[in-house]
Amino acid sequence: MSASTSDQHFRVGLTGGIGSGKSTVADVFAALGITVVDADVVARQVVAPGTAALTQITDFFGPSVLSGIGELDRTRLREIVFTNPEAKTWLNQLLHPLIRQHMLQQLETATSPYSLLVAPLLLENRLDQVVDKVLVVDVTEETQLRRTIQRDNSPESLVQSIIAAQCSRAGRLERADFVISNEGPATVIADKVAELHQIFLRLAEEKLAKSLT
Repeated sequence: MSASTSDQHFRVGLTGGIGSGKSTVADVFAALGITVVDADVVARQVVAPGTAALTQITDFFGPSVLSGIGELDRTRLREIVFTNPEAKTWLNQLLHPLIRQHMLQQLETATSPYSLLVAPLLLENRLDQVVDKVLVVDVTEETQLRRTIQRDNSPESLVQSIIAAQCSRAGRLERADFVISNEGPATVIADKVAELHQIFLRLAEEKLAKSLT
C-alpha cells in the first residue's frame, strides 16, 4: 500500500501476527545495513525506569506490574489488560501516541537507503499511512501459538486472545504489498530478504528521483 510519506526517504512497514518471526526477518535487513525502527523496542524505551509513562502505569495498575528491579513486567501487564478491556483502552491511549511519536522521530533520522518500520499493529494502528510499502511475515495460526507459548511460557488461552485481538491472517495478506513466509529454514528467509532488499533499493531510488523532478 502506498502512503503519503512526507519526505524523500523510502519506508517499508514490516508486520505479522504474534510469533510470526518479525524480529528474525528484521535482523536480516539490519545485517544488510538497513535502519530498523522496532515498535516493541520503542515501547520498552517509553516505559523505561524513570519515565513519566511508567509512573502513570504504576499509579494506575499498582506495583504488581513492576519487576524486582523496578522495570515494567510486560508479561504481567499483558495478562491484566487482555482480561480487562477498560484497562487495555486506558493503556493504549497512553502509550500509542508516545510510541508513534518516537518511531517517527527515529525514521526521520534514518540514513540507510530505505528504512524498516517493524510493528505488530502496523495495520490496526494505521501506521501503514507513514510507509510506502507493507511487508507481511506470514505463518499459520498453529505456528503462532506454538512459537509464542514456547517463547513466553504463556497459557494457550492468553495467546489465542492476543491472536484474536490482532488483524486476521487473511486481513494482513489482503493489505500486503509483499509477503514472506517464515515457516521454513533460516536460509530461505535470508534468500527472500536479499531479493526484497534489491527491490526496495530500486523503489527507494525511484522515489528519490521523483521527488527531485
